[in-house]
Amino acid sequence: MLNDYIVICKPRVVMLMLVTVWVGMFMANPLAMAWNTYFYTTIGIACAAFSAAIINHVIDKNLDLKMNRTAMRPVACGRIIPHHAITLATALACVAWYILASKVNVLTATLTFASLIGYAVIYTVYLKHATAQNIVIGGLAGAMPPLLGWSAITDTISPYALLLVLIVYTWTPPHFWALAIYRADEYKNANIPMLPVTHGIAFTKLSLLLYTLLLTACTCLPFVVGMSSYKYLISSLILNIIFLWYAVRLFLAKGNMEHKIAIQTFGYSIVYLFLLFTALLVDRGFTTIFRSTSI
Repeated sequence: MLNDYIVICKPRVVMLMLVTVWVGMFMANPLAMAWNTYFYTTIGIACAAFSAAIINHVIDKNLDLKMNRTAMRPVACGRIIPHHAITLATALACVAWYILASKVNVLTATLTFASLIGYAVIYTVYLKHATAQNIVIGGLAGAMPPLLGWSAITDTISPYALLLVLIVYTWTPPHFWALAIYRADEYKNANIPMLPVTHGIAFTKLSLLLYTLLLTACTCLPFVVGMSSYKYLISSLILNIIFLWYAVRLFLAKGNMEHKIAIQTFGYSIVYLFLLFTALLVDRGFTTIFRSTSI
């Protein structure tokens, strides 16, 4: 039973999100190592993310039963009663608000709850079923974590933080469309208007490739505006070349190879985001240490 409750919190997804939060905090001010702020921000945002994940499981329980990938989720198959799940989600949301508003700042608490509502309600309830561009429009909620980390440290909304949001936002469509191509038949059976269902696999592959090119350009911007050095730029270019290699292979693939390369692309996209933000973090750390020792 405990494992089921852990599953509906989507801990692996939340962990990747927290990495971008930590990068946002460190990029905001690497010299202000206020560990209590880091701790409370992490706990508060994690609780909010767990709450959103649980709400998603409850709202999508009937759809989940129509898809092989999700049919055995705890709420969908009845191992967890929806009422119990919502009670836990509400409790986690309340804890998140209290921690962020009282221990961090109200701006971060407000932005976090805007993200929660954007994902758990606007995307899951409406956008997911309304348009093939659901992940493009709704992706903004999932791209907010770097801004949450930045605002936790500075209590402001900085253009630099928005640049980090732009990177995650641009990464989201090729990341998700790769999975959507792999699971196109399941989305079709569930009557969910994902891009491969409404516009076909070929159009989705082209869109994925074009967004990957756009992502490559966006990830160069931290260097262009002076947020990072050549170390990050070189790392990001290597990561983007590999991503483009996957995207081109998928674009050219035919038949059964489409599904194989699509799931490989999806897997790499997760590694890509983790390594990209790690490169930002490491680059910022080295730059800060170099400047402090040269003074």
